[in-house]
Amino acid sequence: MVKRQLLFVQGGGAGAHDEWDIKLVDSLRAELGPRYDIRYPRMPGEDEPTSAGWKPALDKELAALDHRAILVGHSVGGTILVNVLAAHQEARPFGGIFLIAAPFVGKGGWSTAELKPPADLGKRLPRGVPIHLFHGLADTTAPPGHAHLYARAIPGASVHLLPDRDHQLNNDLKEVSTVIKSLDHEG
Repeated sequence: MVKRQLLFVQGGGAGAHDEWDIKLVDSLRAELGPRYDIRYPRMPGEDEPTSAGWKPALDKELAALDHRAILVGHSVGGTILVNVLAAHQEARPFGGIFLIAAPFVGKGGWSTAELKPPADLGKRLPRGVPIHLFHGLADTTAPPGHAHLYARAIPGASVHLLPDRDHQLNNDLKEVSTVIKSLDHEG
């Protein structure tokens, strides 16, 4: 059996990889089963994540992925992932891009001197790749409205707002897994 690759990009903060986001990865593994090879690299400087610091690691991970791999980024990991993808000039045939509780950086969202997303973010992402935005309505870390800001910046993205779910989606990615599995049936 050929396994479908999935790259999970962790969020930032002390303990994010080993204490927090591993629970999300474990949820994906349980829901998706053995047909998926989930890659979960440790990002450098997780305590104080920067796009410049994470970009080389993400570039290396992205280059190693097979055709139609699924990309999932949580929190600031999703923010950095989507901006790294927008900076790539080649169109990669990814199977899907999933942002979970990703803070939007730009007009109406957060501002940072370090990360400057392009005004045409949606046009710079790989064409024909389904993009799904998941956000818990009880998220007190990144406001749920950030999903709508991404939707405006990325026309065609699907927004999934989950009631009573926090920044970690209560460590339950069953809805994300359901959409990922549906991509297998679509092609």
